[in-house]
Amino acid sequence: MLARILTAAVQGVDSYLVQVEVNLAPGLPAFTVVGLAEGAVREGRERVHAALRNVGYPLPQRRITVNLAPADVKKEGSAFDLSIAVGLLVAAQHVDGERTAGTAFLGELGLGGELRPVRGVLPVAARCRRAGIGTLVVPEANAREAAVVEGLEVLGARTLGEVSAHLNGGPHLTPVRVDPALLLEAGAPGGLDLRDVRGQEHAKRALEVAAAGAHNLLLLGPPGSGKTMLARRLPGILPPLTLTEALEVTRVHSVAGRIPSGGALVTRRPFRAPHHTVSHAGLVGGSVPLKPGEISLAHHGVLFLDELAEFHRNVLEVLRQPLEDGHVHLSRARASARFPARFLLVGAMNPCPCGYHGDGSDRCLCDPGHVARYRSRVSGPLMDRIDLHVEVPAVPFRSLSADRAGESSEEVRARVVEARTRQQARFTDIDGVHANGQMGPAQIRRWCRPSRGVARLLQRGVDQMGLSARAYHRVLKVARTLADLDGAPDIREEHAREALQYRALDRRGR
Repeated sequence: MLARILTAAVQGVDSYLVQVEVNLAPGLPAFTVVGLAEGAVREGRERVHAALRNVGYPLPQRRITVNLAPADVKKEGSAFDLSIAVGLLVAAQHVDGERTAGTAFLGELGLGGELRPVRGVLPVAARCRRAGIGTLVVPEANAREAAVVEGLEVLGARTLGEVSAHLNGGPHLTPVRVDPALLLEAGAPGGLDLRDVRGQEHAKRALEVAAAGAHNLLLLGPPGSGKTMLARRLPGILPPLTLTEALEVTRVHSVAGRIPSGGALVTRRPFRAPHHTVSHAGLVGGSVPLKPGEISLAHHGVLFLDELAEFHRNVLEVLRQPLEDGHVHLSRARASARFPARFLLVGAMNPCPCGYHGDGSDRCLCDPGHVARYRSRVSGPLMDRIDLHVEVPAVPFRSLSADRAGESSEEVRARVVEARTRQQARFTDIDGVHANGQMGPAQIRRWCRPSRGVARLLQRGVDQMGLSARAYHRVLKVARTLADLDGAPDIREEHAREALQYRALDRRGR
């Protein structure tokens, strides 16, 4: 007998439908899986065999052939186990095939028949809804994640026995329902507070500007000056995730297998801080099967690269294209995938190998050649893509010991949200642009046109600092953000002057 069961597979951060065809034929007992099934899929035969036997459905003594269609696309992972097991139950007439119509099945089986969570459930649920599939059966640990998709009935099961009982009219699985809006409200921004940082008012201002306009930021200063402390408080002043952004972030984390058991939606902006020994694949994605890297896990959040100059230069260079395009396209010999990567980059580095160059003390032992070679580890093209270069000097004792605390993250975030609201109104009809830092040349010409006085000021700054065309455009975008923070309709001279101040390395001539 032939049975057909629906499931889906993950490809990048998207999904495609797979039809599981199970055929029982006379002949010597055998169990074959075809359709470009890779290792974990082929090993699923043993898991399915043991699970069926342990829930009371031994495999029929027939020649079993399982085809995963489309047969010309490689299948990977353990998520096909449940659909293959249900297909065998239907083919062996233990379950009425009509009861599986309009239902997709996804999950990994344990040898005892328990259902274990799998990655990529959210993209699968979204694909099922678009395809008009009414019901999706998943492991109980994945049910809330799938239920984020509206218009799809999601059933969570703990064991294969519960699924077979449900299909045979026994105890029915209860649909799982989730309200994404309530989840977002419950996951309002929190965590580390900017109030904890003493002194560093200039750096705090730069942090606010970076958050308000989605500008990349470099913090340059000696050890212990608070660079990491500042960077870790940036997510707390960013605007809360919108529902669309939260779904995009959750999709990436789902594919990476980072949604906790029973989790539903990522409700806070990600903060990723990979070690400086990270590889190409760890940063941009890779592995087998292709999985998102740190830049995609930081989508709509912050990617913090501490000790920036200690990263391998060729690893840093792979950031250049994602910083411009907002995504990364991975092509390998047998697969390709596109992952979103629109993140706010924050780098932190010492001014020299020993860390104390220019701090006003006699501790630095580096000669100018050492300092220049150290800073050249971060290439000019990458530095051009960082909007704000901010010096973070050592904090004087009087600031450390002062009783007066600075502004809280909540107060700063209120101004950031107000500035972002102005930008969203400005870019309503422009796809892919939601903040000033994302503007292209056309938007810069339209929204950052300087007055005659501002143009003269910018010309002097560009000539004196030797800015590239890209760096000049980034100065304009920062000036536009400063104007938005002030509620000004046009860029004024004070905005242009402050924006030029944020090119610290250009002033020093690198």
